[in-house]
Amino acid sequence: MQTVIRSINQSNNNPRDPRNREVVHPAFDNPQIGNLETPINASGFTKAFINNLPAYRQGLSPIRRGLEVGMAHGYWLIGPFAKLGPLRDSDIPNLAGLISTIGLLAISTIAISLYAGSNPPNPTVTVTTPRPPEVFNTSEGWNEYGSGFLIGGIGGALLAYALLALDIPHFISTYLFQ
Repeated sequence: MQTVIRSINQSNNNPRDPRNREVVHPAFDNPQIGNLETPINASGFTKAFINNLPAYRQGLSPIRRGLEVGMAHGYWLIGPFAKLGPLRDSDIPNLAGLISTIGLLAISTIAISLYAGSNPPNPTVTVTTPRPPEVFNTSEGWNEYGSGFLIGGIGGALLAYALLALDIPHFISTYLFQ
Protein backbone atom coordinates (compact mmCIF):
# COMPACT_ATOMS: atom_id res chain seq x y z
CA MET A 1 0.00 0.00 0.00
CA GLN A 2 2.87 2.35 0.82
CA THR A 3 4.33 1.88 -2.66
CA VAL A 4 1.03 2.89 -4.28
CA ILE A 5 0.84 6.05 -2.17
CA ARG A 6 4.50 6.82 -2.90
CA SER A 7 3.98 6.40 -6.67
CA ILE A 8 0.92 8.65 -6.57
CA ASN A 9 2.83 11.33 -4.69
CA GLN A 10 5.74 11.09 -7.14
CA SER A 11 3.38 11.54 -10.10
CA ASN A 12 2.06 14.86 -8.76
CA ASN A 13 4.65 16.86 -10.70
CA ASN A 14 4.48 14.79 -13.87
CA PRO A 15 2.62 16.83 -16.54
CA ARG A 16 1.90 13.68 -18.61
CA ASP A 17 -0.05 12.07 -15.78
CA PRO A 18 -3.78 12.48 -16.63
CA ARG A 19 -4.63 13.12 -12.97
CA ASN A 20 -2.63 16.35 -13.12
CA ARG A 21 -4.80 17.71 -15.94
CA GLU A 22 -7.92 17.87 -13.81
CA VAL A 23 -9.64 21.20 -13.62
CA VAL A 24 -11.21 20.83 -10.20
CA HIS A 25 -8.83 20.78 -7.24
CA PRO A 26 -9.50 20.59 -3.51
CA ALA A 27 -9.35 23.99 -1.92
CA PHE A 28 -6.88 24.52 0.91
CA ASP A 29 -5.17 21.22 -0.09
CA ASN A 30 -7.69 19.15 1.85
CA PRO A 31 -10.36 17.24 -0.09
CA GLN A 32 -12.13 16.32 3.16
CA ILE A 33 -13.39 19.89 3.59
CA GLY A 34 -15.65 19.55 0.56
CA ASN A 35 -14.79 22.98 -0.84
CA LEU A 36 -13.53 22.59 -4.39
CA GLU A 37 -11.55 25.11 -6.39
CA THR A 38 -13.09 25.27 -9.86
CA PRO A 39 -12.40 27.57 -12.83
CA ILE A 40 -15.59 29.44 -11.94
CA ASN A 41 -15.22 30.10 -8.21
CA ALA A 42 -11.44 30.60 -8.35
CA SER A 43 -11.40 33.06 -11.26
CA GLY A 44 -10.38 36.65 -10.68
CA PHE A 45 -13.68 37.95 -12.05
CA THR A 46 -15.78 35.86 -9.67
CA LYS A 47 -13.63 36.76 -6.67
CA ALA A 48 -13.80 40.48 -7.52
CA PHE A 49 -17.56 40.33 -8.08
CA ILE A 50 -18.38 38.43 -4.88
CA ASN A 51 -16.00 40.46 -2.73
CA ASN A 52 -17.59 43.72 -3.96
CA LEU A 53 -21.05 42.71 -2.79
CA PRO A 54 -22.11 44.54 0.39
CA ALA A 55 -22.00 41.37 2.49
CA TYR A 56 -18.27 40.84 1.79
CA ARG A 57 -16.92 44.32 0.99
CA GLN A 58 -14.19 45.29 3.42
CA GLY A 59 -14.50 48.40 5.54
CA LEU A 60 -18.30 48.64 5.83
CA SER A 61 -20.15 48.83 9.12
CA PRO A 62 -22.88 46.22 9.72
CA ILE A 63 -25.65 48.80 9.46
CA ARG A 64 -24.28 50.04 6.11
CA ARG A 65 -24.18 46.46 4.81
CA GLY A 66 -27.79 45.99 5.89
CA LEU A 67 -28.85 49.28 4.30
CA GLU A 68 -27.39 48.33 0.92
CA VAL A 69 -28.84 44.81 0.93
CA GLY A 70 -32.20 46.05 2.22
CA MET A 71 -32.46 48.80 -0.42
CA ALA A 72 -31.93 46.30 -3.20
CA HIS A 73 -34.46 43.84 -1.77
CA GLY A 74 -37.09 46.48 -1.04
CA TYR A 75 -36.74 48.02 -4.48
CA TRP A 76 -37.10 44.76 -6.42
CA LEU A 77 -39.64 42.97 -4.22
CA ILE A 78 -42.46 45.44 -4.80
CA GLY A 79 -42.75 44.59 -8.51
CA PRO A 80 -43.80 40.94 -8.22
CA PHE A 81 -46.28 41.78 -5.46
CA ALA A 82 -47.81 44.64 -7.44
CA LYS A 83 -47.86 43.01 -10.88
CA LEU A 84 -48.49 39.36 -9.98
CA GLY A 85 -50.33 39.60 -6.65
CA PRO A 86 -54.02 38.91 -6.07
CA LEU A 87 -54.86 42.64 -6.20
CA ARG A 88 -53.16 43.26 -9.55
CA ASP A 89 -56.48 44.03 -11.28
CA SER A 90 -57.80 46.31 -8.54
CA ASP A 91 -57.44 50.06 -8.18
CA ILE A 92 -54.55 49.75 -5.71
CA PRO A 93 -52.06 47.15 -6.97
CA ASN A 94 -49.02 49.33 -6.21
CA LEU A 95 -50.16 50.09 -2.66
CA ALA A 96 -50.86 46.39 -2.09
CA GLY A 97 -47.38 45.62 -3.41
CA LEU A 98 -45.85 48.19 -1.05
CA ILE A 99 -47.66 46.79 1.99
CA SER A 100 -46.76 43.21 1.03
CA THR A 101 -43.13 44.15 0.52
CA ILE A 102 -42.91 45.88 3.89
CA GLY A 103 -44.50 42.81 5.50
CA LEU A 104 -41.97 40.48 3.89
CA LEU A 105 -39.11 42.78 4.90
CA ALA A 106 -40.39 42.77 8.50
CA ILE A 107 -40.57 38.96 8.49
CA SER A 108 -37.03 38.78 7.04
CA THR A 109 -35.74 41.18 9.69
CA ILE A 110 -37.30 39.05 12.42
CA ALA A 111 -35.58 36.01 10.90
CA ILE A 112 -32.23 37.86 10.90
CA SER A 113 -32.76 38.84 14.55
CA LEU A 114 -33.61 35.26 15.50
CA TYR A 115 -30.48 34.06 13.72
CA ALA A 116 -28.44 36.68 15.59
CA GLY A 117 -29.82 35.40 18.89
CA SER A 118 -28.92 31.80 18.10
CA ASN A 119 -25.17 32.33 18.58
CA PRO A 120 -24.31 32.01 14.88
CA PRO A 121 -21.07 30.35 13.82
CA ASN A 122 -18.21 32.35 12.38
CA PRO A 123 -18.34 32.90 8.60
CA THR A 124 -16.69 30.17 6.56
CA VAL A 125 -13.49 30.93 4.72
CA THR A 126 -13.84 29.78 1.11
CA VAL A 127 -11.88 30.07 -2.11
CA THR A 128 -14.10 32.92 -3.26
CA THR A 129 -14.23 34.76 0.07
CA PRO A 130 -10.87 34.26 1.77
CA ARG A 131 -11.48 37.06 4.31
CA PRO A 132 -15.12 37.18 5.45
CA PRO A 133 -15.98 40.29 7.47
CA GLU A 134 -15.45 40.13 11.20
CA VAL A 135 -18.79 41.84 11.92
CA PHE A 136 -20.65 38.60 11.27
CA ASN A 137 -18.81 36.90 14.15
CA THR A 138 -21.05 38.49 16.80
CA SER A 139 -24.74 38.70 17.55
CA GLU A 140 -24.45 42.49 17.80
CA GLY A 141 -23.11 42.67 14.24
CA TRP A 142 -26.03 40.59 12.99
CA ASN A 143 -28.55 42.73 14.89
CA GLU A 144 -27.08 45.93 13.43
CA TYR A 145 -27.18 44.31 9.99
CA GLY A 146 -30.86 43.44 10.51
CA SER A 147 -31.71 47.00 11.58
CA GLY A 148 -30.02 48.39 8.49
CA PHE A 149 -31.79 45.79 6.35
CA LEU A 150 -35.23 46.89 7.57
CA ILE A 151 -34.53 50.61 7.17
CA GLY A 152 -32.95 50.19 3.74
CA GLY A 153 -35.67 47.79 2.60
CA ILE A 154 -38.49 50.15 3.52
CA GLY A 155 -36.62 53.02 1.84
CA GLY A 156 -36.11 51.00 -1.33
CA ALA A 157 -39.75 49.92 -1.35
CA LEU A 158 -40.94 53.52 -0.90
CA LEU A 159 -38.72 54.66 -3.77
CA ALA A 160 -40.06 51.91 -6.03
CA TYR A 161 -43.63 52.76 -5.00
CA ALA A 162 -43.03 56.42 -5.84
CA LEU A 163 -41.69 55.48 -9.27
CA LEU A 164 -44.66 53.19 -9.89
CA ALA A 165 -47.09 55.88 -8.73
CA LEU A 166 -45.56 58.40 -11.14
CA ASP A 167 -46.14 55.92 -13.99
CA ILE A 168 -42.90 56.81 -15.77
CA PRO A 169 -43.51 54.64 -18.89
CA HIS A 170 -46.90 56.32 -19.46
CA PHE A 171 -45.29 59.74 -18.97
CA ILE A 172 -42.53 58.94 -21.48
CA SER A 173 -44.87 57.57 -24.13
CA THR A 174 -47.40 60.38 -23.71
CA TYR A 175 -45.25 63.47 -23.44
CA LEU A 176 -41.85 62.67 -24.88
CA PHE A 177 -42.76 60.72 -28.02
CA GLN A 178 -45.71 62.77 -29.26
